[in-house]
Amino acid sequence: MSEPLSFYDEVGGRPTFERLVTVFYREVATDDVLRPMYPEADLAPAADRLLLFLQQYWGGPSTYGETRGHPRLRMRHRPFHIDPDARDRWLRHMRTALDELDLSPLHEATLWDYLERAAHAMVNTFEPAGIGPRREGPGTTIPLHPASEE
Repeated sequence: MSEPLSFYDEVGGRPTFERLVTVFYREVATDDVLRPMYPEADLAPAADRLLLFLQQYWGGPSTYGETRGHPRLRMRHRPFHIDPDARDRWLRHMRTALDELDLSPLHEATLWDYLERAAHAMVNTFEPAGIGPRREGPGTTIPLHPASEE
């Protein structure tokens, strides 16, 4: 008896995830909130990391774990200001990418459910200001009563 196919194989393997990631980062490249979160001038390294992660998560090659270790998504995203606006933009771009895949309704719903849950889990602030890596140290918080700090 053969083993059942993984989700990764059912949706078309690497080419499907490559299309998803390519379209997603095409959209991110023009986003004035999300683009500054990527320190590299070229988005290719980020795209490669996301591709490897998604492939492994959905049952493809385990290259991500072999090269980067455990995903630790919340820890890896902690340095960035991810508020609900950033989350919603991320989801909007991922929705565009997912729609271009033309997956079966079941596969589309399964993947979208995961992406929504992941995006919501990455929110690490409800402060509306700030883009890119967080800075630690004095002057990084907004006082509750600015007038009283003299």
